[in-house]
Amino acid sequence: MSVSLSEPVRATPTARRRRAGWRRRGGALASYLILVFALVTLNFLLPRAMPGDPIDALLARGPAGFTMGEESRAALEEYYDLDGSLGSQYRSYLSGLARGDLGRSIVTNAPVRQEIGRQLPWTILLIGSSILLSTVLGLVAGVHSGWRRDRPLDRALMTALLAVREFPTFLLGSLLLFVFAVKLDWLPLFGAQTPFSDTYSLLGKVLDIGSHLLLPLLVLTVGLAVGNYLVMRAGMVNELGSDYLLLGRAKGLRPRRLKYRYAARNALLPVMSLTALQLGFAVTGDVLIERVFSYPGLGGLLFDSIGARDYPTIQGGFLVVSVGVVSVNALADAFYRRLDPRTSP
Repeated sequence: MSVSLSEPVRATPTARRRRAGWRRRGGALASYLILVFALVTLNFLLPRAMPGDPIDALLARGPAGFTMGEESRAALEEYYDLDGSLGSQYRSYLSGLARGDLGRSIVTNAPVRQEIGRQLPWTILLIGSSILLSTVLGLVAGVHSGWRRDRPLDRALMTALLAVREFPTFLLGSLLLFVFAVKLDWLPLFGAQTPFSDTYSLLGKVLDIGSHLLLPLLVLTVGLAVGNYLVMRAGMVNELGSDYLLLGRAKGLRPRRLKYRYAARNALLPVMSLTALQLGFAVTGDVLIERVFSYPGLGGLLFDSIGARDYPTIQGGFLVVSVGVVSVNALADAFYRRLDPRTSP
């Protein structure tokens, strides 16, 4: 059978799907890069939109009655690259980012990258542990509560978790500190580790850091776990009347297998999306929790830098947080598409 050379060669369905997949990935990458560039620009503009001047804030931290001459002030503005126009400052900011330079803190005069590097591990430990723990607790409670809808266990879990969720974070944290750190003296009152704990053994260091982490972790986990619980419970309730469960019961499958292997597995996908979105809520709650427990971290660094109008530190801190949240959500979206091919074109 002869084929004319002038006839176009039609792509196979597999080739068309592959090309569609590459186009989708390219579009997602382009959207991600555009969003990151927008975040970089906002991180530059927002600190400068706040009232106040960083040099005035720096002088206010000095001795009372101290005044600075115009020449000294001009030198400080030039040193921190605050003397140029907004456009020149923006170009200098982008140039520094391209070199991996986040500038120098106006308050400490230390490189912002060094300041963030010292605080970021504690924040990652707190937020990462909280998201992991809240996901596990929310999934387990949601599965059992949804499977036993309107029964005593479901009502008790729903009432208890919603009541704790409505507790203000600062009030819950202060109450736990008063009970377990002041009255009972079971846990440390502040910080992330005991001073001079470098002399401890490895196990001693782990236990020391864990004891300091326990209360902030508990407060941050409560709010996140309730969201996972509600979504997982709703998913389980929606699955209860599914045909495959009715068929499984008719075939004599054990309830445990139906609950975990079938119903819970199908109800899990929305929780995957929620877990990625919760990173943003965790970062927001982390700022307040670090202040309540005097826990070192990026949240406390940002809080102090905003009060001091420390532009380089604000820019660097918010850049790390915003790009981190966007990147995690982008990865979660890609992972979700792999788990559920129905979301792919």
